[in-house]
Amino acid sequence: MRRWEESESRKARIEIIPMIDVMMFLLVFFVLLSLNVIPALGIKTALPSSSSASDLQTQNLVRITLAASGEIQLEGRTVQADALVAGLKQIAAKDPGKKLVLIVNADQKIEFQHVVDLMDTLKGNGFDAISFVTRRK
Repeated sequence: MRRWEESESRKARIEIIPMIDVMMFLLVFFVLLSLNVIPALGIKTALPSSSSASDLQTQNLVRITLAASGEIQLEGRTVQADALVAGLKQIAAKDPGKKLVLIVNADQKIEFQHVVDLMDTLKGNGFDAISFVTRRK
């Protein structure tokens, strides 16, 4: 009768390389997911281009977005046109010593009259520091 030698039982061990691969995959997945989700929180606007655009470096920035559909957002929250000034005054009341700088993101397809109406409303209520966002050419 033939007898086979029994192999030595080996102790199980945890392989670290596949675990690192899985962790790197998860890290890349969540980074890419967060980069694609965060810009989707606001209104998608196609900004007009300008060759003389400059960087604005100021404190107390308040962002107003005008979509091509006519929707208005104040700091990422949709507001009605008549509630815009009240929202701005509420933001200004939080820090009365500093002047607000309004940043307007207007879609390039929006009618210019809507932009002028917005400027009239803002300036008529004491908000005269208004800047417009553009893309560099």
